[in-house]
Order: sequence, then structure tokens, then C-alpha cells
Amino acid sequence: MAGIRLQPEDSDVSQQTRAVALSAVDLVSDDDRSIAADSWSIKSEYGSTLDDDQRHADAAEALSNANFRATSDYSSDKDEPDSEAVSSMLGFQSYWDAAYTDELANFREHGHAGEVWFGDDVMEVVASWTKTLCIDISQGRIPNHVDGVKGEAGELGDKLLSSWNVLDIGTGNGLLLQELAKQGFSDLTGTDYSERGINLAQSLANRDGFPNIKFLVDDVLETKLEQVFQLVMDKGTLDAIGLHPDGPVKRMMYWDSVSRLVASGGILVITSCNSTKDELLQEVESFNQRKSATAPELEVAKDDESCREPLFRYVNHVRTYPTFMFGGSVGSRVATVAFLRK
Repeated sequence: MAGIRLQPEDSDVSQQTRAVALSAVDLVSDDDRSIAADSWSIKSEYGSTLDDDQRHADAAEALSNANFRATSDYSSDKDEPDSEAVSSMLGFQSYWDAAYTDELANFREHGHAGEVWFGDDVMEVVASWTKTLCIDISQGRIPNHVDGVKGEAGELGDKLLSSWNVLDIGTGNGLLLQELAKQGFSDLTGTDYSERGINLAQSLANRDGFPNIKFLVDDVLETKLEQVFQLVMDKGTLDAIGLHPDGPVKRMMYWDSVSRLVASGGILVITSCNSTKDELLQEVESFNQRKSATAPELEVAKDDESCREPLFRYVNHVRTYPTFMFGGSVGSRVATVAFLRK
């Protein structure tokens, strides 16, 4: 699963991609959901297979036209999407199965690795920044919310990183894990609910010399994993979950599940283009309050300060992404934020 990398809107591209999106609406009623997703993501007047720039533009167009309906009771992401909300297709497994089927075919025929959502530059920043963060924490230095504190490089850094077990949820083609391996992490696992995505990730890892990366089919909202991880990465998965018609409900499920996957004292790193840093902080605060209100231990030890500690607390965020000014406010198209689990 991946997120959406927003690009500046171009009027010509906008008109063309809107036509692509509308063609998908006509297909939504088909019995086979993968036909609709495959047609929207792959087929257009640009040819039988879209290039990376066009696919990014298609996805960005759908995201910009998002009309989220009110939260309903939880329903499986295998259900039919609402034909009036094209953007919600990116929240359905059928969409990603179709996309990874196309990318797996391209890999087998041409050796293409597929798309890197958010781009190579962002992926490299996330990996190197996360490396520094983990080394600092391994040495007992919790970052003081200021970039510039560099962890030890070289053999000591590699030794420290080898003790971190890493999980990438919604790993997609698994390229983020390859980048983390280049940074010195060695105990790496990627999960995705799309079996075709996992097949692609494993094929790429084997080809690129990373056969020790483990890949598993697993839905983070209904995870079967019993292991906990010191570092959990999310690059675009929360974004995609939020694009489901029941996004608000599924985001709550996401936090409940992720809180069980991150080890005590471990780190969760989220990279998003749909949420700002402040919005992610607010979402985590809401989750902390919800968990605090329902924690059974509070009834036993209401005066125990440790019971009142939030489950997740903000540690740091990437400050090196390009920014832009809009409406008097400064923002970035991508946010990467780290949280420490109690």
C-alpha cells in the first residue's frame, strides 16, 4: 500500500486525468472490482501502461476531488466502493492488487522496479533520518526536537542498528526496506495486504541483493503478527487507509493495531502527504486520550503517574523537506513524524 505524492496542478494534465477518473466511475458497478481499479490506474488515452508521472497525476487528481462521506459502521475493505467517490478506490485492496499486478508484469518483462510513492528523494531522506534517530535513541539521546544532532557513523552505528528489528507496514514494492538495509539495518520485515505487492517486493529484494528481507502478507487492520518491533515504518499506508469511505473508523483501527506492534520504548515513523505534522500530532493525542479513558489499570492505580503517561509521544520530525507558502501559512507537501511508545 502506498500514499499519494501531490504535485502542482497543471490545467492540461488536470483535464486529461479528470477524464481518466470519470472513466473509472463508469466501471465501478462492474462485478469484478479489479477491472475498475485496473482500468483507472493503467488504461487511458496515454497508452496501455501509464508512465510514473501520469500515474502520479491521476492519483493526485482523484485525491483533490475527494468527497468523504460520513463515517459508517466498519465494513470490510473487500466491499464495493461508493461509485460517487472515485478517490475511495485508493482505499480498497482491489485497487492495489490491480496496480501491483501491472507492476509485477512490468518487472518480469522489463525489470522495472515500479513506482516510488513520494519519490526517491523523500525515501532516501526518511531512511537516513530514521537511521540517525535510532542511533541517538540507542545511545540514550532522545532528540530535543532539533535537527543537526548526528548519531555515530561507521562500525559503531552499524552495530547499534543491527539490534533494531524493523517492520514496514503497507510495504508495497519493499523499496523503503532496501533503503533502510543500505543504511545499516539488518532485521527487516515488510507486510502488505496485497499478495501481489508482496510477490513484487520479494522479487525486487532477491534481484537487488537483499534476500534476507522478510515479506509477509498481512493486513495491518487485522494483523496476525504476534511479534513486536522496535521500529515500525509507515510511508503512505495511513494515507491510503484514510481514503476508504470508512476512513475515520479504519484510522482508529489502525492506531489500535499499530500500538500492539510497536515495542515498549520503540519508535513509530509515519510519512504522510495527506496529513500535516500538526494533524498527525492531534490524531495521536486523540488516540492517547481514548486509550487513557478505557485503560483498565486506571481503575486500579488512579494515582500512579506512569498510568497517565501517553501511549505515544512526539519525538521529532523531518525539517528538510521543501516548503511552500499558502494563505499566509508555511507548509510542506510531505510530513515525516516520529513517535516514541511508552
